[in-house]
Amino acid sequence: MLEMCARPLERCFGRGDGGGGDGLLWHMDLKPHASGDYSIAVVQANSMLEDQGQVFTSPSATYVGVYDGHGGPEASRFITRHLFPFLHKFTTEQGGLSAEVIKKAFDATEEEFLHLVKRSWSARPQIASVGSCCLVGAIAKDVLYVANLGDSRAVLGRRVSENRKNMLVVAERLSVDHNVGVEEVRKEVEALHPDDSHTVVFSRGVWRIKGIIQVSRSIGDVYLKKPEFSRDHRFHHFRLPIPLKRAVMTAEPSILIRKLKSNDLFLIFASDGLWEQLSDEAAVEIVSQNPRSVRPQLKTYAVYPSQGIAKRLVRAALRAAARKREMRYEDIKRIQKGARRHFHDDITVVVIYLDHPLGTSSSRIKDHCLVDITSSPVDIFSLNANEDDSLAAII
Repeated sequence: MLEMCARPLERCFGRGDGGGGDGLLWHMDLKPHASGDYSIAVVQANSMLEDQGQVFTSPSATYVGVYDGHGGPEASRFITRHLFPFLHKFTTEQGGLSAEVIKKAFDATEEEFLHLVKRSWSARPQIASVGSCCLVGAIAKDVLYVANLGDSRAVLGRRVSENRKNMLVVAERLSVDHNVGVEEVRKEVEALHPDDSHTVVFSRGVWRIKGIIQVSRSIGDVYLKKPEFSRDHRFHHFRLPIPLKRAVMTAEPSILIRKLKSNDLFLIFASDGLWEQLSDEAAVEIVSQNPRSVRPQLKTYAVYPSQGIAKRLVRAALRAAARKREMRYEDIKRIQKGARRHFHDDITVVVIYLDHPLGTSSSRIKDHCLVDITSSPVDIFSLNANEDDSLAAII
């Protein structure tokens, strides 16, 4: 597993959306995990893709990661290479998955990124301003763990009744948005800094910590966690001086533990780029109304398997973004990366179906592979893009 996580590009089995499609959209067909199928899709808006997504599967566990970077792609790429190996290491040491194991993996990833910043600081001061939201889902022994930093989100599609005759599916949010635009989060941050009335300020139309960032928890963003970095004269070339007495952000994840039930149908893990365009309810409705299999009575597919449901969600979000500008999705597709960020954010979506008997290993996954990891490309525009700066070699 450690070796596979270190080579995300070589584990990309998806494809671009070419042939007249969206050149900045990457997706992967349905693949098996221990209790169902999963699908992943990513669309790039920034000049450098700051989102990363990955899924690890084995007969005994499934891990999902969605990492929404900001300030650059370094933090999200770093998490892609390090978090799952830490999760695997601590799970093995502790004899199983637990909330404590997940927290240790988050802490270790944060600490390792801090070490990277300290090593790179003199040559690249801006690395101290790079960070990433971090959303992780883990399924083992019929138990779901959801851990997150920032405002990426996990949503469950759940049938309201265990009676299969009642097909109504509702959305249930499983994560907490750590965004100071949420009043409860804003008050939480302000309460931790009663001596600083400028911890959260209204800037450029939204609430921001120190007038800069909206999320209150992340991996990275060292300059908002370690005062010595924000005070250093080298950093002022990249940011205005910030009066920072102590950390105003944290890497403490919110963790939910849930025993999976027979009426839990699917999970949607996505960066905030999706949720800016679609509500929880709208996303769940799209998945629930687009089954993956042939309907014999119609002799047609309800959704083409080659597209995958994650891609369908991404396209729905892009259509919603286009409508806000009185445009068509076809118009959005013509806009190049960088300029496209004015219309929507990078979007990463992973859909996990929970439609196999839980607590048992799927024979299909044994037929395909015992252990597998799939990661999205580091850049959609060029699927063969290499990390061409010196920092990439360190990461």
